[in-house]
Amino acid sequence: MMTGTTDDFSTMLDEALDAADPQRGDLLEGIILSMDSYGLIVDVGLKRDGVVPTADLEKLPQGEGSFAVGDSVAVMVVDPVDHDGNMMVSISQARESSDWLTAHRLMDEEEIIELEPMAANRGGLIVPFGRLRGFVPASHLSELPRGLDEESRKDHLKMLVGKPMPFKVIEVDPQRRRLVLSERKAIRQWRMVQKETIIQELKEGEVRSGVVTSLRPFGAFVDIGGADGLIHISELCWNRVESPADVLTVGQKIETQIVKLDKEKNRIGLSLKRLEPNPWENEDLHPEIGDTFEGMVSCIGNNGVYVQLDEGLEGLLRAQEGVMLPGKGMRVKVRVISFEPEREHLDLELEQDLTAESQQG
Repeated sequence: MMTGTTDDFSTMLDEALDAADPQRGDLLEGIILSMDSYGLIVDVGLKRDGVVPTADLEKLPQGEGSFAVGDSVAVMVVDPVDHDGNMMVSISQARESSDWLTAHRLMDEEEIIELEPMAANRGGLIVPFGRLRGFVPASHLSELPRGLDEESRKDHLKMLVGKPMPFKVIEVDPQRRRLVLSERKAIRQWRMVQKETIIQELKEGEVRSGVVTSLRPFGAFVDIGGADGLIHISELCWNRVESPADVLTVGQKIETQIVKLDKEKNRIGLSLKRLEPNPWENEDLHPEIGDTFEGMVSCIGNNGVYVQLDEGLEGLLRAQEGVMLPGKGMRVKVRVISFEPEREHLDLELEQDLTAESQQG
């Protein structure tokens, strides 16, 4: 008696679960029962079958709208009960849901994918993502030149349509149907991975060819084959440099020496000047105190001006009370008052302002 009661209860529970009303947005698995010009009838294991209208099938990409009775399909509930009492379901939205899940996974795992933009507008690029359309804001493109007018900007974006590009998914919002991707972040991540690999192969002291990628007040970044290294401003020349732009230009091909590798912080230190002879180590250039030389003011410093001697060394001409210092580019005659080659330091005093003299003459 007890067994029968238990069996009856289980049967009633199963029937109750089977009869549970589906909710809008539920994903169900079903079998196609029939097909006609109005669409498909799908058995989803509930009291009512699901109806897939022809309009929904027409939304599927070419090659995905072919079905046969008995096929297994995933559907999403669009309307649990329409005005005719039917349960309307969608194959296209179910497949889109799968694409949203894929987008979420790619974002969570920070994967890089390659896609081809299908269109461009004033704000950026439209990229196909399965059955979805993703948007790439112009600010997330790595090679968009700055300062373009609106027409030139549109032309540049149109040139990227159909070109395979790497992207990272950075925002997924199915309810707002918002899918945002970034090419800039994909490039940055790819370069970091490349750098981690390349830095293991590098050795301090070796010389590498590279291309200047950007200039900053503190130095220049150089691509040495998939990894960026920094030439600090102090490593550009043996003489002082006011701006890296005085020595290098973006896109310039150069040879650099690796002077520091920080594998923990993934940093590469480069030098341009160490590929040239160090004038401070040249015994023939060592002046004596009291020696006079001619040269040109090369740089303005906090404590005076720096003078590039014709012989190759650069020294500091300190500011003196009551004496006006010459300006950058002016020719001067100076006297050595202190020389410390181990500190790469040379102190000078003004002997004669040759530029002013020539102007007077």
